[in-house]
Amino acid sequence: MKEIVIISGKGGTGKTSIAASLFALAGNAVAADCDVDAADMFIVLCPEIVEKHDFYSGRTAFIRQEKCTNCGKCTDLCRFDAVITKSGRHFIDASECEGCSVCVEFCPQKAIDFIERNCGQWFISNTRFGSFIHAKLGIGAENSGKLVTVVRGQAKKTAVEKKADFIITDGPPGIGCSVIASITGADVVLIVTEPTLSGFHDLERVMLLTRHFGLKTAVIVNKWDINGQITDKIEQFAENAGAFVPGRVSYNKDVTAAQINKQSVVEYEKDGITSREIKTIWMNLLKIFN
Repeated sequence: MKEIVIISGKGGTGKTSIAASLFALAGNAVAADCDVDAADMFIVLCPEIVEKHDFYSGRTAFIRQEKCTNCGKCTDLCRFDAVITKSGRHFIDASECEGCSVCVEFCPQKAIDFIERNCGQWFISNTRFGSFIHAKLGIGAENSGKLVTVVRGQAKKTAVEKKADFIITDGPPGIGCSVIASITGADVVLIVTEPTLSGFHDLERVMLLTRHFGLKTAVIVNKWDINGQITDKIEQFAENAGAFVPGRVSYNKDVTAAQINKQSVVEYEKDGITSREIKTIWMNLLKIFN
């Protein structure tokens, strides 16, 4: 079983469209959406949710009103202005609480509990291509890296149960903790970039990350024909840095049309140029494992 993680230096490069198409082409595979802050792979895959689980991470303060004497000690101590007053009573605004537990420790009446924070949900679903593990981080919630770890762990468990050949993981953009949690231990990291100066810069940063972890890296330029000159420079840079370039993808409005129709690109335009390009990329990626 091999895991291919698709990431990008910034959002909007087309990595989810690529990931969905690779999932469609992989055959016996499990997909995971680790872009938990803004998960959207479900739009293309139209999953049927089989299991739903709450995700708890971190803690938040909670004032038990029956024991609170409204002394105001918690208000004085809270540096994050998380204690609010309504009708003369003190409450904790969970969206402002940083979980430092100072109010819990110094409450004279021991009236403040430190409860687990519900940060979102994760799901096991079925799709027309196979099992799909995805998640939804709560509004304003933190610890996305931990939720990514949960999603990847369940994807691997499901892949073992299904005897899948591949795990296709749609990772988050950037170089933050959620990206690190997505790529650690992956067999191949596929970076999707754009033929712009900012895309080139973002690629350099994310390749430093994959190089740091010693991961096999592949790079493709999406919408390459917008600027062929920069595309050539990006591909030359990637190869010089030890990355594999399995192909490039042309600009095509059918990609947007496929999303509107809730299909992967290789489904929507089976014999179109972009579909053929992605199929070539998939076949070339397979060579890495041979």
